[in-house]
Amino acid sequence: MNYFQKRTAIRIAAVSLLLASIASPVAWFVTRESAEESVVSLAIEESGRLLHHYDAINLTGPQATAHAQLAAKTISGGLFDIAEIYSPAGDKLAESLTQEGAAVEPTLPSHGKPSYTQPSYESLKFAGDLWLLRVFVPLRESATDMRLPITGYFEGVRVVPEWQKSQILSNAMTVALMVCLASLLCGAVLYPVMVRLSADNERKTREVLDSHISMMEALGRAIAKRDSDTGAHNYRVAWIAAGIAEKMGIAGHAMQALIAGSFLHDVGKIGIPDAILLKPDKLDDAEMTIMRTHVNQGKEIVTGAGWLDGAHDVVASHHEKWNGSGYPQQLNGEAIPLSARIFAVADVFDALCSKRPYKEPMSFEATMAILDKDTGSHFDPGVMAVFKPMAKGIFDRLSQADEHAARQLLEDRVRRHFEL
Repeated sequence: MNYFQKRTAIRIAAVSLLLASIASPVAWFVTRESAEESVVSLAIEESGRLLHHYDAINLTGPQATAHAQLAAKTISGGLFDIAEIYSPAGDKLAESLTQEGAAVEPTLPSHGKPSYTQPSYESLKFAGDLWLLRVFVPLRESATDMRLPITGYFEGVRVVPEWQKSQILSNAMTVALMVCLASLLCGAVLYPVMVRLSADNERKTREVLDSHISMMEALGRAIAKRDSDTGAHNYRVAWIAAGIAEKMGIAGHAMQALIAGSFLHDVGKIGIPDAILLKPDKLDDAEMTIMRTHVNQGKEIVTGAGWLDGAHDVVASHHEKWNGSGYPQQLNGEAIPLSARIFAVADVFDALCSKRPYKEPMSFEATMAILDKDTGSHFDPGVMAVFKPMAKGIFDRLSQADEHAARQLLEDRVRRHFEL
């Protein structure tokens, strides 16, 4: 399991657990409330049937009290432990209690004369795990027609027995566990799907980046061939610059831009005439002026070129110097982009200690003597302070490296920083 898969598994597991921890209590509560409402609905329906049976719906006639008392006595022995029946004016006509009802009646909150128009209920919890359901029902000739006048009121209290409490709580817990399990299973099912989709996306991203890097290499080789170089310089200098940048804590897009810019630093030389670019002798002033246009030409090539746009800073500023004597803008100090300052050290170091068609490589000591002499004038002292402890290791590593080896060194860094 790679890093991404571990991270995905952890995130999906965390989301699944969070979902389960939220959804399970909600499911438990909703199921419990639904069970309560079912009990209350059944009790209201049955009490209504009995009230109609004993003619206790119409509570205004001379037999109203007798009918109410008979109905209350019958109801209190069934679904309710306390049954109270009131007249339309809210006067109590009858009350009947079971033994459990008589025990809990003193604990019930009192209220004035009933005047409600809609059925309702309340769930009451007391010490000792005592659970009561109390219903309030306005009576009409038809329980479904709310337009009819109220003919009385029925109030009932049910002491929920242990078996029913256990059943309600057990059902609620079962539903909660099922929701919890469903949440976890959902995460388990999503994980391979996410990994598959991510793998496809990663593959496509790798293909795009590979094509970009191949394009960068093709441009670099084209420049090298025009300049009578093998192209190894581009690989080496990009590898050296990336190594310095790593020590300076540079990463992400800034590192990618540095690598691309280092590799393509001389891309503008494509536009320089062969008579000047390949001239074996020293260039005169007019020719040097034309040669120096390769910086702006390179800047124009990479600017707006999508992924290669990040190479802009190095391409545009790789000939600037710390003291402002460089070109084309005569930037100085920290006005020069950091990537260009890093590249300048890497470029000159490699140019001095590498074999070229027109020169032999310089020794490490001679190379470093020149870099030390030009620190503070050509090179950023801060970059040099980072580079100097690394320099001997870089020299030894590259002294025997051909183009293939140099390419492999850079490829390892590219894959690390481009997440390939």
